[in-house]
Amino acid sequence: MGNSYAGQLKSARFEEALHNSIEASLRSSSGDPQPIFTQLYLDHSSNDLEELEDDDDSDSCSPPLPYLQAPAPDGCCTLDGFCQAGKDLRLVSMATEPIEVPAGFELVGAKSPSVPEHILVCAVDRRFLPDENGKNALLGFSGNCVGCGEKGFRYFTEFSNHINLKLSTQPKKQKHLKYYLVKNSQGALCKGPLICWKGKGTFKNLSFMNYIQVTTTVFAIHLSLLPFCLTLTMNSHIYRSSVSHTILCICFWCLVSSAMNSGPPKKRHRSWHPTSLVPVPPTAVPVPQPVTGVIQPQPITAGETVIIPNNLLNSSGVRPVILIGHGTLPYFYGNVGDIVVSPLLVSCYKSSQLTEKTLETLGLNSSQLLSVETMILLTLQYLARLGSQQIPLREELEQIVLKAMLCCPGGPSISPSQLPWLARLEASVSGGSVQVVVTHNSLGEGISESLRSLTEGPRQQQCLPTYVVLICASKMSGNEFCVLVLGKYQARALAEGMLTTNEFLKEISYELITGKVSVLASHFKTTSLGDNLDKQLVRYQRRRKGQVIQPFQGDVTDHIHSQEAASMSPPSVRELLSKVFQIYPAQLSVARSLLSQVCSIADSGSQNLDLGRFCKVDFLVLVPPSHVLVHQTAQRIRQSGVLVDLGIEDASSAYQKSDKYVVRLDGDVHAKMEAFMRKVKQNPYTLFVLIHDNSHVDLTSALSGSVCHGELQGLADRVVNCQEVLDAMNLLVLQVSCFPYTLQTRQSRISIHNEVHCQTIEEVKLVYFGLSDYSSSLQWGVASPILRCDDAFEKMVHTLLERHPHLHSMVIRSYLLIQQYTEAMMALTSSPSLRDHITPETLAMVEDLINAPNREGSQGRGHMLLVRVPSLQLAMLARERLEDVRDKLGLQLCFAVLLGSPASELNLPKEFTNRLRAWRRCENDDWVPRTYEDLEGLPCIVILTGKDPLGETFPRSLKYSDLRLIDSSYLTRTALEQEVGLACSYVSMGVVQEPKKDTGTQESDRDKAASSLNDGDELERPQSNGSAATRTSGSLAENGVSSSDLADSFQKPSTSTCPPEGVSTMDMSTETQGFKQECDSLGSQLCSKRPSQSTQCDRDSKPARVSPRTVIMSRAAYNLLAGESGSHLSSISLLPHADVAWSSPLRPPIAHNMQGGEQSMYYRQWTVTRQHHADYEAPSVPHPRRLLLSGPPQVGKTGAYLQFLRILFRMLIRLSEVDVYDEEEDEEEETSEVSTPVNTQLPDIEEVRKLPFDPNPRDPKFKKASPVYSDKMRKCLKEEHIPDKQETKSIRLSRFATHNAFHHCEQCQHYCEAGPATQLPECTFHAFTFSSSMLGEEVQLQFVIPKAKEQHFVFSQQGSHLESMRLPLVSTKDPDLLKSPIFTPTTGRHEHGLLNIYHAMEGATHLHILVVKQFEMPLYRKYWPNHILLVLPAMFNNAGVGAARFMIKELSYHNLELERNRLEEQGVKRQDVWPFIVMMDDSCVMWNAQQPGDSRYSCEEVDFNLRVNSSGLLLCRFNYFSLMKKHIPIGGNKDFLVKPKLMEIENPTSISPSQYVCAPDSEQTLLDAPAQFLLERFLQSCSHRLFPNAIHNRDNPVLSIDSYLNISPEVRISVCYINSRPHSTNLNYQGLVFSGLLLYLCDSFVVSGLLKKFRFLKGATLCVICQDRSSLRQTIVRLELEDQWQFRLRDEFQTANCSEDRPLYFLTGRHV
Repeated sequence: MGNSYAGQLKSARFEEALHNSIEASLRSSSGDPQPIFTQLYLDHSSNDLEELEDDDDSDSCSPPLPYLQAPAPDGCCTLDGFCQAGKDLRLVSMATEPIEVPAGFELVGAKSPSVPEHILVCAVDRRFLPDENGKNALLGFSGNCVGCGEKGFRYFTEFSNHINLKLSTQPKKQKHLKYYLVKNSQGALCKGPLICWKGKGTFKNLSFMNYIQVTTTVFAIHLSLLPFCLTLTMNSHIYRSSVSHTILCICFWCLVSSAMNSGPPKKRHRSWHPTSLVPVPPTAVPVPQPVTGVIQPQPITAGETVIIPNNLLNSSGVRPVILIGHGTLPYFYGNVGDIVVSPLLVSCYKSSQLTEKTLETLGLNSSQLLSVETMILLTLQYLARLGSQQIPLREELEQIVLKAMLCCPGGPSISPSQLPWLARLEASVSGGSVQVVVTHNSLGEGISESLRSLTEGPRQQQCLPTYVVLICASKMSGNEFCVLVLGKYQARALAEGMLTTNEFLKEISYELITGKVSVLASHFKTTSLGDNLDKQLVRYQRRRKGQVIQPFQGDVTDHIHSQEAASMSPPSVRELLSKVFQIYPAQLSVARSLLSQVCSIADSGSQNLDLGRFCKVDFLVLVPPSHVLVHQTAQRIRQSGVLVDLGIEDASSAYQKSDKYVVRLDGDVHAKMEAFMRKVKQNPYTLFVLIHDNSHVDLTSALSGSVCHGELQGLADRVVNCQEVLDAMNLLVLQVSCFPYTLQTRQSRISIHNEVHCQTIEEVKLVYFGLSDYSSSLQWGVASPILRCDDAFEKMVHTLLERHPHLHSMVIRSYLLIQQYTEAMMALTSSPSLRDHITPETLAMVEDLINAPNREGSQGRGHMLLVRVPSLQLAMLARERLEDVRDKLGLQLCFAVLLGSPASELNLPKEFTNRLRAWRRCENDDWVPRTYEDLEGLPCIVILTGKDPLGETFPRSLKYSDLRLIDSSYLTRTALEQEVGLACSYVSMGVVQEPKKDTGTQESDRDKAASSLNDGDELERPQSNGSAATRTSGSLAENGVSSSDLADSFQKPSTSTCPPEGVSTMDMSTETQGFKQECDSLGSQLCSKRPSQSTQCDRDSKPARVSPRTVIMSRAAYNLLAGESGSHLSSISLLPHADVAWSSPLRPPIAHNMQGGEQSMYYRQWTVTRQHHADYEAPSVPHPRRLLLSGPPQVGKTGAYLQFLRILFRMLIRLSEVDVYDEEEDEEEETSEVSTPVNTQLPDIEEVRKLPFDPNPRDPKFKKASPVYSDKMRKCLKEEHIPDKQETKSIRLSRFATHNAFHHCEQCQHYCEAGPATQLPECTFHAFTFSSSMLGEEVQLQFVIPKAKEQHFVFSQQGSHLESMRLPLVSTKDPDLLKSPIFTPTTGRHEHGLLNIYHAMEGATHLHILVVKQFEMPLYRKYWPNHILLVLPAMFNNAGVGAARFMIKELSYHNLELERNRLEEQGVKRQDVWPFIVMMDDSCVMWNAQQPGDSRYSCEEVDFNLRVNSSGLLLCRFNYFSLMKKHIPIGGNKDFLVKPKLMEIENPTSISPSQYVCAPDSEQTLLDAPAQFLLERFLQSCSHRLFPNAIHNRDNPVLSIDSYLNISPEVRISVCYINSRPHSTNLNYQGLVFSGLLLYLCDSFVVSGLLKKFRFLKGATLCVICQDRSSLRQTIVRLELEDQWQFRLRDEFQTANCSEDRPLYFLTGRHV
């Protein structure tokens, strides 16, 4: 199995062999080239010939000579895998069985050709087995059967017969005893290493130094032939090859510019017959850990064993990484800690697992899948193209595979014999960085030899390739391959990239604690010049003699005494002080979008959210475990004034209590959440919002959570996804994230419809500068880019990485970074000679840090330098070291060094705190900075530590972000982008060198944002809701000042905002002078965009130029972030988060400009959660009350969601308010003679009879109606302008209001909602017939009665006939019973009508009947399934509400008689039956006794009241009852749209009321509107023509018999109502002279004798209205009107209806 030829192959011989191979391939029809590598590399020594003879016995395709095996004894078992005694010998059966092994014996595995998938267990004397070098095995055999226990087999032939090997060739122990058997960690017997029979000579050293180097010329000749032609010309003949298309396709993919040296392939290995192979799933891949023993995957049926050499890492300087390809990996045994098995690229080779649906999405079909051979060649091309500082990326190779499938469907046809030399051709362009090794038995052979070669020979003389592609070309099982990564940088990066953040932080802690870094630390004890660092620092400190460098207003060479320097005070900076809180248009737009989503949830019909039940808003903000973030968020809440605006805190307490509305997700969160959830349960009418800020941090499942790196994991899942939170109907969950990708998976708990993306804010001259802007800035072409890679630093790191292969790269980077900053400070102060040994980036940052406060105009302010060190231990080391060096160099007052740890508060030395306090003119000695924004202007180094950045906002003075420690361990989109997101901010528009690509879109967005400024008071604070606090905020809102400014004037200790000097806590006039910052990140970044509104601000100051922060990155991170503008893979193409996985091996590439919803849809389709993710076992349906707010880092999301809370509360107030008609009633001019009885239980009939009747309509809606003439009529009519539209006012609903169909609550659910199955309850339909004297015919009404309401009715004994509606007795004393049935006529308001009166009745038992039109019955039954419906006849479908009132009166009167008769039979007196009913409009918000005509459209109540009073019935009006009627613009008795009956007219002009009537049989345009409606509108508009003598004539009213019509809304014509019925109550009309007579549909009670009793003015006018023309003429004759009235033919009119619409006719005349 080895190559004994160790010398160099002559170039000529190889060239000749290669020519011959290619020519033979082109000539051959089979495409199978000669095995040239065999004849080139095999040395025909005796050992190899012997090996070939042995192999030929098993490998030959020809049948072997039969072996004459002795027959088994009679009765013996001959079953394969069993011994002749019938005992099972298979390893799978014996693995856990106890086996007795005699001393000196070993358990080995034998292979039987009849059962190749099994290993048979044998016990063999150790003396007859070889040692580890393949030597010292005694000739002969001695073994035992472990099945039956038979011992003493002295010949292997005999033993093979006993265990039923059934060999066809001579049995040999060397051939059939294959493996040692060992026990794994579980104690089970398993396959161990191979038995080395041939000795070590078989595995000759195959050093990569000894690979044959083929000259560039040879390969250049052949490669030059391939890409450019389909044919090859040789000896003047054209030879066409069957593989020419293959060569063309392969070279088409491979963008090779030159051919470099390439190592030769290995010899063709020949060994035993290969067995069938079973692919190993990725989960079964053994990933070695630093432990000894066997690393075994899930049980498989085949595979080999590889022994990992000892001291592999020490001897070679590299920990090899095996990238799984296709096929079966071997078992690893021995020093497994020195290798790593990575499944990084394995999914790229699983295109065969793509579903049909996925293939269709990708535009592919199953015939386009690539073969294994093509995959191997693509992998080779990809690896050969990678740079020396690049590592393979799964997403990059996946896109290459996808493109290959799209451009070359199916791939080329490559035979197994072609693959090796084509693979070597592909690798030849890599310049030796990629090598190919081909074996013919298993991948384990190639891995074993490659690893062994690493351990031999001096490390310095080895020139290792970066990648070795191992190919197993087996004829039986097809081609298999894997990639062995030997490049030191690549292997380390891949190995470290496999660790999670928690894991590599643990590894770093382990290295620091155990002292593994001691060698590295000792290296950095000397400077780059070789001097002892500490001694130099101490020497310089003594030289200073207590003097320090002047902190500002000086130079780095200026030294003063430390006490004098400490007493220096910088000038105050006024422009930093007076900032008012305000919401920007984009934030307002986001808040509105969130509100819109909440409304969509409420309107979805799923009853998941009932906004109508809530009257307050409360909230709690959950933030990651960061003290700074808690203070930052609490400060935003204080500055915004949202607590006061929501009414949950008053102005005096809001400042102090803002902290309790922000909770860290740490160990104390459970107690705080329990208190919050108790409040949620105790306040069902409050809508709570749980805001989970930075929700992408720690989404570990509660089941798999643990304490990791000092942080509790899984807390967010325990809190946000607990059952109490999920079930609370009055709780919304808003998750806020800059990087929401881990929340946007297939198992997401958030509906994609509930996502809102936060747009960037562009105000005046500031624009947002984010991640994509940093990437595009690389194209600006400036000399000093803002996104940089420190190449000098990377070279130093690379050198150190090679020296210290045992240490994690972040440890090495950290120590080097500390040294760089240390020597930079020394170079600028004490040791200028060190300048040449510091990277220019480091030196420039430190120089700017020290010198910026001394520049003119700086006023002592400087820059912040942010250094990101994820490991807490390394960060503490850096802080301690930099502070020590700073102090010894005398720089302790020049800049601060802070440790920014999430687990601790900011700790700033007193002298720097005093400086910040002086800048702010703050006299509060207890003030200390709590947030990074509070460090504005302070020169400092902030060492930010922690696993992830947690969303803290940094001040505008942050200038540099050092991310040089963020390397290839951060290979997910979230991990990388959140680090760069630290530098995102708002910048001056002028600093952007080039316009962005999406200029048009952004301009349109900017226009939208600008237009939203004109939306009235939306930019102001919510209006007062009646509380004292919000009344204050209402006045301040006009000036753009927060209502919390008052709270800010109450300055308290331990807060991060200082009051300006001289502010009194009680002086309201100085509120606006408080020190304010803008919302969210805008606070520090937009603070200079325009002059402050404070009186302390210099209004002539110009806005400062705000530039983007400079970001210094590692090479690995820089390449990914620059990928969008370069040729590398962009960070947006990476796996979005470490807690998710791609759902498919291949997927469409994500577009660089994909934003918001499109990006969410992409991730929801192509990513799934991992098992430890909180959403892994999430319900299949998203949670209905959960929303997601996403947006770029530092864009202003906090201000947006605080504004959302504000407008949500405002909307709830609006939902709990209604617009009611706000008009005062007409007051009486004199007091009634009869006083209202006192202490009388109303309604008392006798007492009511004593009350006077007031005919004047008092309701404000009748201001335009004709006044009713009476004795007590007001003497003068006011000439006042009456507006066309009734005035309304918004009022707050009480608990006892009525509601529409959108209201849902537990109390009234049974009242208005259907059952759980959402089916209509069982109802019965009953007809009720009675005679109407008014209509002169029988009327049939229909009742729809739910089963639960049938007890209110009386049915016949058969139960099918409705007889009457039950009425209670007057004597019934039940305080929980409302005796009067309530009738509500309603039309067009099945949704918006206030038909739910449950709360208004305060739970009292009542009977509520809806009176509806016939065609609307199905709608009302659907929306109000538990209500009784009274359905009017079809003839009333077009009638007004007067028809309903008339039918209610007629029905009630008839029903009263029926009930009196029924109860009288039971001994009840007739007068004891309750005679009252209640008519209530569907717009009554509060309970009221509503007074109820025929089918009238307007003023029907006045007509009804006059009729009822004159007929002797009692009518009550409650003068001191507060009646509120809601303004409902939908449905009801709205005006008809009067339009022509025939629609041929395309552009109809408006039709005046004078055209509503016409002469009979005229050619006038007929109208499509009810006749009664046209008549009423005509009378209201043109009655001054009909009754000219009545205009403003109070003493001579118009006489109207039996009806009231509104005939003068403008000219105030008085109407005197007279009832024609006998014994009716009428006005004393003696002596009264009338100016006109109105007869409206008069019946037989109106006779000529009645009319002759009345006196009329000379010239008085008459109007007679009848149903038809015939009735009109009959009425004129019957009433003898021609005796006193003069008529003309032209004075006859009809309403402008066609005949089928039954027009009304009227005739006018003049009194003679």
